[in-house]
Amino acid sequence: MIHAVLIFNTHGKPRLSKFFTPIIPLIQQSLISQIFNLISDRQIGLCNFLDAPELKFPTPINSNSILKEEEEDDTRIIYRHYATLYFVFVVDGAESELGILDLIQVFVESLDRSFENVCELDLIFHFDEVHHVLSEIIQGGLVLETNINEISSCVQAASRNRKASASSSNPLIPSVLAVPGGGRSSNRNGSADGARKWLAAIGV
Repeated sequence: MIHAVLIFNTHGKPRLSKFFTPIIPLIQQSLISQIFNLISDRQIGLCNFLDAPELKFPTPINSNSILKEEEEDDTRIIYRHYATLYFVFVVDGAESELGILDLIQVFVESLDRSFENVCELDLIFHFDEVHHVLSEIIQGGLVLETNINEISSCVQAASRNRKASASSSNPLIPSVLAVPGGGRSSNRNGSADGARKWLAAIGV
């Protein structure tokens, strides 16, 4: 199972944090700090995964979802370093290290297709779309899709649906934008015609 997917920069600032194991926010911040310290202290030549038995993840102990912290001996951190960003997956022993490394690459390439060469600012200002890309790949800690073309198609389709929904909820927006010379043309007659059509559209 995948416990968490994290992205943070080289200064330890989290840019994305998605925990699939239920954890209260205070413990999440502590875990992010511990994980960053473990990764940032590693030398460049070392491999991209390490055992982290000191990380504690709560597990449900009854039907009422009362949580109890237990030390997970098989917890592993798998990461890749791209420019100023660390992409980190925290998993249990059931996951393949090499498989997760490939999954990180799939995640990064999917983000690249969504943002055309993704950077840290994209993660900050478009966090909702980043979460959407991640949800197409992983849900509930389980991998759903690894085909980059399928992931990109779903994300693009959702984006088109959002735009169509926004247009249908406010039909004046496309008609104003479609008006020739609607305030952007140097042709005064065109601008006047555009203004008249706009006024007619809104019933004035």
